[in-house]
Amino acid sequence: MRLLIVEDEKRLALSLARGLTAEGYAVDVVHDGREGLHQASEGTYDLVILDIMLPGLNGYRVCAALRAAGHEVPILMLTAKDGEYDEAEGLDTGADDYLTKPFSYVVLGARIKALLRRRGAGASPVHVHGDLKVDTAARRVFLGEGEVSLTTKEFSVLEQLVLRAGEVVSKSEILEHVWDFAYEGDPNIVEVYISTLRRKLRPGLIRTVRGAGYRLETSP
Repeated sequence: MRLLIVEDEKRLALSLARGLTAEGYAVDVVHDGREGLHQASEGTYDLVILDIMLPGLNGYRVCAALRAAGHEVPILMLTAKDGEYDEAEGLDTGADDYLTKPFSYVVLGARIKALLRRRGAGASPVHVHGDLKVDTAARRVFLGEGEVSLTTKEFSVLEQLVLRAGEVVSKSEILEHVWDFAYEGDPNIVEVYISTLRRKLRPGLIRTVRGAGYRLETSP
């Protein structure tokens, strides 16, 4: 899952980004309201963490602009304010949830997971394809009767393929969702992870579609 943090307190933003990255999210960070609006409008995000008191444009205006443009990405607002009016204003502009500073990182993580679950309401977190079973909520993978141990990045790459099983997922799409926009390393890192997944799972499970990307085979 790819998250955008729009927060002008740089130490807080980078601390949140480090924690969320360690949990397997791809995280982009910007510190200005106008840049946040641009990033959220141009990028493909699963959730936006949006501070209210921002330079350029405040969070209320960023949220309202995104909703007016038809963007339905879940938005979790952060603010140092704690009045009922402030919360109501945030929700009225289209935010999905509201968290007052200072907050517990554990609470933030729980709110993020709840919003992501709500977005995918009706869809089971357990995906079964033949003898492969992937639980995206518990982040566990089973092949046949045994459980397969994957690193955080390995699971995140597999998750992108599982969520679009049977479709071709391009290398750039995997990079966007598993790494962040600031990643300047070798894009062939995706091939390395695909190779590792094939070794840990089964060689024929992930097919390479030459010039297009990768496809998780759905046949039993």
